Amino acid sequence: MRVPGGAGGDDDVVQIKEASKSGEPFVITVNCPDKTGLACDVFRIILDFGLSIAKGDISTDGIWCYIVLWVIPHSTLLATSCSFLKDRLQSVCPPCSASFYLVQQPPRSSPVYLLKFCCLDRKGLLHDVTKVLSELELSIQKVKVTTTPDGRVLDLFFITDNIELLHTRKRQDETCERLNNVLQDSCVSCELQLAGPEYECNQGITSLSPVLAEELFQCELSDNERRSQALSPDMTKLKRTNVIIDNSLSPAHTLIQIHCADHKGLLYDIMRTLKDMNIKISYGRFSPNTKGYRDLDIFIQQKDGKKILDSGKQSALCSRLKQEMLHPLRVMIANRGPDTELLVANPVELSGMGRPRVFYDVTYALKTLGICVFSAEVGRCSASAREWEVYRFLLDENCEFHLTSVAARNQIVDRVRRTLMGW
Repeated sequence: MRVPGGAGGDDDVVQIKEASKSGEPFVITVNCPDKTGLACDVFRIILDFGLSIAKGDISTDGIWCYIVLWVIPHSTLLATSCSFLKDRLQSVCPPCSASFYLVQQPPRSSPVYLLKFCCLDRKGLLHDVTKVLSELELSIQKVKVTTTPDGRVLDLFFITDNIELLHTRKRQDETCERLNNVLQDSCVSCELQLAGPEYECNQGITSLSPVLAEELFQCELSDNERRSQALSPDMTKLKRTNVIIDNSLSPAHTLIQIHCADHKGLLYDIMRTLKDMNIKISYGRFSPNTKGYRDLDIFIQQKDGKKILDSGKQSALCSRLKQEMLHPLRVMIANRGPDTELLVANPVELSGMGRPRVFYDVTYALKTLGICVFSAEVGRCSASAREWEVYRFLLDENCEFHLTSVAARNQIVDRVRRTLMGW
């Protein structure tokens, strides 16, 4: 199926039509050969750019796919950002050449670079650096942040370049210059080089205690307010998620009807779940947000092209979707010896891709609260039969909050969660 007026070459695969007025959505169309998980890859990039999908449609016959999204930026989207967005979206689309159907090459991994700098500590430092990297289209893979006794911060950022130019001297100089402009006189040194064996050494994280891991990775949130992941009114609203499976409307497809509270990355969460379960999407319609809720209709098939008729598989699919929509991110505060630690975790796709902007949002929330980070690390671990990306922040006690207070801890968790969920 080639949509009328569809792509004639790779240059036509992604089109972005800018809004005529400020505040109105602009339209993104993706018109390319289909592949399993294409919608997930597209929505991940949309989320990575900090964009909100107002509504959308997906249509495919398994060979050719057409996606149209009405997207609202959280701030002014510059022409350069539109160009980067188009390039990123095209990078996940299969090529239009006929040879694609004969041999599909595995995606090429980008080289990892180590950005190492030392500077004087201050509030909001970690987010300011993260913001610069995001604006430069540099993706953070791993982080190791430590504070020395004399008040200096040593940061190790393992990054990849979305526009594949970090091997050039110009791009490296631009990165260091932008960081120096933000850090100003507090910067002691800044180095950028290809990552060596130290990248593999920093893949994992400091081990979690069994009790901490059990609470962080539990499938259901506790209603007991004494728990560190207690349900706020917003989280309670999420529990009113409805997922209905209907096999009566199509002879060849199973219809999933979803009614749920909206949050940032909702469509990505649904698409990554379907991708990980090897579910093929034939058609999908995503209605606009109405009073904080969304309605979605998605026609799907199993990997073998058949409907989902088995009641056990239907139940497993509904349960998994509810879990991922209710609990896409885990946020809690715990004691780490005499110190206070903020932990955030999100599931990793089976493809190995993590959730975008988590580090960005968490550091932003801490900056708005006036909380400094004494140390931070990002790594991965396996728990509950899946892989997780875990963010650990050791909070500085010298701030406005009494970190031993239950009320203060709940406020921090609530602010971080609201920022991650886009509330």
